[in-house]
Amino acid sequence: MLQPQLPPKQKRKSFSFFVIIGIVGLFAVLIGFGKTFIIPSIDGSFDAPFIVHLHGAFAFSWILLFLVQTILIHVRNYRLHQILGILGTGIAIGIGITIVFVGKYVVSRDLSQGLGEISYSSLIGNITSALLFLLFVLLGILKRNDPASHKRFMLLATIIVLWPAWFRFRHYFPAIPRPDIWFAVVLADSLIITLGSGTKLKMAKFIRHFFSGGAIRDFRAKL
Repeated sequence: MLQPQLPPKQKRKSFSFFVIIGIVGLFAVLIGFGKTFIIPSIDGSFDAPFIVHLHGAFAFSWILLFLVQTILIHVRNYRLHQILGILGTGIAIGIGITIVFVGKYVVSRDLSQGLGEISYSSLIGNITSALLFLLFVLLGILKRNDPASHKRFMLLATIIVLWPAWFRFRHYFPAIPRPDIWFAVVLADSLIITLGSGTKLKMAKFIRHFFSGGAIRDFRAKL
């Protein structure tokens, strides 16, 4: 008698690079802001205006949403991914607006502490970050039918949001010199270069495409 053939076991699909980045980003926020924002907010010792808390809520929501969205793609729940993407647009706008007001608060605080004209440098950085973040999100939306480009634009937007979290790692390693280089640049931007073998080439091609003006031409073509 012929024995019935059992269907072969399907191999479990490993997490993609973007899911891993989402997990790393979530832990980076929890650790980076643990000492300076999360714990002080819980025990009531953090003193800042409401706009700072609102911006923190928007930024954390974006990081959490990025992780959820990558998992939804991993499990092929595209419908829910699209629905949450609409929510993500509102969160992105919230980040872009509140980061400017947070920058103004920081300038006022630093001026009151006697830091002088150097206090305005942080506001310039905040405005630049907001514009870049919104630009990457907008390009990601315009490229939503091109999954390869869409997820890379959203990754770049997420890297911008994660930058402050990485920079706050300096509170755990005060002995490391030039934290503005090692934490704010090297560690924060390492997410771009730590790509898998196949994705690395695609990302390199994507970055060349973006900075050569290809993404801008794509944007204009949509208008």
